Amino acid sequence: MTDREIFESYRNDVYYLCYYMLKNAADAEDMCQETFIKAFRTDRSGIERIKPWLIRIAANLCKNHLERRQRGVLKELKHALLHGLQRSEAADQSLMRREGELELAGLFQALPIKIRQVVVLKYVHELTLGEIAESLDIPLGTAKSRLNKGLNLIKKRMDQQPQLDIKGVDYLE
Repeated sequence: MTDREIFESYRNDVYYLCYYMLKNAADAEDMCQETFIKAFRTDRSGIERIKPWLIRIAANLCKNHLERRQRGVLKELKHALLHGLQRSEAADQSLMRREGELELAGLFQALPIKIRQVVVLKYVHELTLGEIAESLDIPLGTAKSRLNKGLNLIKKRMDQQPQLDIKGVDYLE
């Protein structure tokens, strides 16, 4: 595949992974761009599956970015989830969906970064556990464990907040 074909095929996957991890559109765009720059400068002759490889690069760049932010190198930025996704739907449905997305973003934000990576890759990017393990360069058992822990943490938080309504969002279904 040419660089352009790779970019066209996987740009949305990489961008949304970055967006879910960083909770900021500008940072997600930067990390997405860095991912492709790094990928295009690398010899891809030994890479059999491009998507998990790109996802691993993006996840590592996002993780490093978050760690730098936590250390105080970067100032805290406002976060928004799924800003700009447009669907043709009734206004009340749109409002309910957006509220659900924001509540889901809060659930994701509460997860530790390593667990958040696995949950986002599974339910947002619909990767298999094998692909997640390969993308993050972790054992399959670790991916399963992190996914289970993430789902338990989300369930626990939802049980603590009975007013939480994510019916408009189908990520956990």
